[in-house]
Amino acid sequence: MSMILERVQTEGIAELSYVIGDDATGTVAVIDPRADVEVYLEIARRRKLSITHIFETHIHADLVSGACELRARARNAAIFVSVEGDAEYSFDHEEVRDGDQFEFGSVVLTARHTPGHTPEHMVYEASEKKRAPTPFAVFTGDALFVNSAGRPDLLGSGEAKELAGKLYDTLYDYFLKLDDEVIIFPAHGAGSPCGASIGDRLESAIGYERRFNPFLQYHGREEFKEYALSTAPPEPTYYQRMKKLNARGPEVLGNLPGVSALPPEAFQAALENSANIVLDTRHMLAYGGGHIRGALNFGNLPELSIWAGWLLDPESPLLLILDSDDDIDQVVRLLLRTGFCKYAGYLVGGMTAWDNAGLPLEETDQVTVHQLKSDADRYQIIDVRTPEEWEGGRIPGAKHLFLPEVEKRSDELDRANPVAVYCNSGYRASIGASLLQKRGFDVHNIPGSWQAWTNADYPVEK
Repeated sequence: MSMILERVQTEGIAELSYVIGDDATGTVAVIDPRADVEVYLEIARRRKLSITHIFETHIHADLVSGACELRARARNAAIFVSVEGDAEYSFDHEEVRDGDQFEFGSVVLTARHTPGHTPEHMVYEASEKKRAPTPFAVFTGDALFVNSAGRPDLLGSGEAKELAGKLYDTLYDYFLKLDDEVIIFPAHGAGSPCGASIGDRLESAIGYERRFNPFLQYHGREEFKEYALSTAPPEPTYYQRMKKLNARGPEVLGNLPGVSALPPEAFQAALENSANIVLDTRHMLAYGGGHIRGALNFGNLPELSIWAGWLLDPESPLLLILDSDDDIDQVVRLLLRTGFCKYAGYLVGGMTAWDNAGLPLEETDQVTVHQLKSDADRYQIIDVRTPEEWEGGRIPGAKHLFLPEVEKRSDELDRANPVAVYCNSGYRASIGASLLQKRGFDVHNIPGSWQAWTNADYPVEK
């Protein structure tokens, strides 16, 4: 008999969740589950295990929690949440306080209150029962990441400094007092806005982080607070919505949201409802070659979750356009992770059916980096990358409009001149281009974008 430990990596939102337990007792816990919970049920079935405990390290801001959905599907499970820091919840739960222990055969999980990212934040130490409470690993939630730590500013400027001080105490009075060999299993990997410059590795050890993590190199509380607050990446607009949803408890769906299949004529009729958002999930080049007027291009890649959450209203029903009808579950799953459950339908048969019905198309021109280099004066060059990416280098003459600001700041652009949009690879650029085209601009997308520009050894401005 042996310990069970499986990590579930959710790309796009860069979330990491865990299944841990012991096959001797046939029971396991799930830590920080995502909204599409089938993956945890499949692990339990494959391993012949029962999910009995669902632990949340904190009230999440970056994704829809799957705790309520998993409890409803697993049936034998209870949700365990921290009530430290006066946290309150509107769903049935079991209270967890600092020092509480939970046994799964030979595995013992011990809760440790670690505020800073949020007031209620809890980590879970994992120990062998015969050696408890000495941990061999810690599930660190959003307190400590590889090469980073959780941002302390998500409750607003009024509480940010206080939380930054608590984060200092958590890192220096708790984590740095653990043995070097203790493994850390964080709740996020590289790409998550929950921390600054999170490392590429999915796990680490206390000793390694002690030496190299920049958040662990400060000896003064005030200097640390300044660093923690100044390095936090831009906060996605959907974070505050997610925190409220997860404290209330997301609606239990029982499955993925259903989406009606609409033939071209019915889809065209649905376009008349101005409340609907047309979301074209095809590759940028397919979208550029021909799309429905007003459609926004959010390609079917994992990052769809975060950019839809940041830029779209979940109360507006979505009309989906797919590469293939077989993609519907994958796209709905990605959208569910940041709270999208309302759909007006999808175009059955995709753009081939639309074309065959003789319905109108619009194009988005693509300009290569080579064309841009030789004819740069023709375009207003727009960089939609993050402020950090922009500061690291940019195409000469570009103007910075961070993608979430494109619509709000579009009046800064000259409608009489064509616009060329770039990001790192072209994905975000196509989103930005589609937002501007919908607002009436003459827009060109730059496929390959910054990667193509630098690989062509073209000049860089800093």
